[in-house]
Amino acid sequence: MTDTSNPSEPEDLIRYDVLAQEALRGVVKKVLQEVARTGLPGEHHFYVTFDTRHAGVRLSSRMREKYPEEMTIVVQHQFWDMETTEHGFSIGLSFDNVPESLLIPFAAIRGFFDPSVQFGLQFDADTPEDVLNAESQKTVENAVGALPPAKKKESGSADDDGPEDEDSDKEPGSADVVSLDAFRKK
Repeated sequence: MTDTSNPSEPEDLIRYDVLAQEALRGVVKKVLQEVARTGLPGEHHFYVTFDTRHAGVRLSSRMREKYPEEMTIVVQHQFWDMETTEHGFSIGLSFDNVPESLLIPFAAIRGFFDPSVQFGLQFDADTPEDVLNAESQKTVENAVGALPPAKKKESGSADDDGPEDEDSDKEPGSADVVSLDAFRKK
């Protein structure tokens, strides 16, 4: 059997790429924990893109049908019952004037963007966290707990914060987005 690997490139046994992804997800977690505790400061607001197929994501069948692969939510004027745990967050949002409760594991997040300060993070879709078995999914769901009931408590103006497509006119294209692909061995 012939070894096809490049002997001049050392193998990354530490997996810096995975460690960096986890650290950056920690930034998102810390920001969302603070917002859940104290609300949005100043003009900050977020676009959070996540994989709707990821184990542990909970959303209504109506929303899953509308967004079978990926969805972007806006956390700005109208959200309620936001709670965070070690593994994810739950939030109430209105979509076409229908209140919905979502549960999103941090590992399902593909992008996080705060247009007020042009800050963004982008996560790889092929991280080990994506490969959750049924037991891991139960652990995530139990850790986050039951979703809060969909009761509407406004936090700001009466704007409808429905999902935004990635091609949305609201999302400026000039953000400083950090992608870890640049650091990964090909």
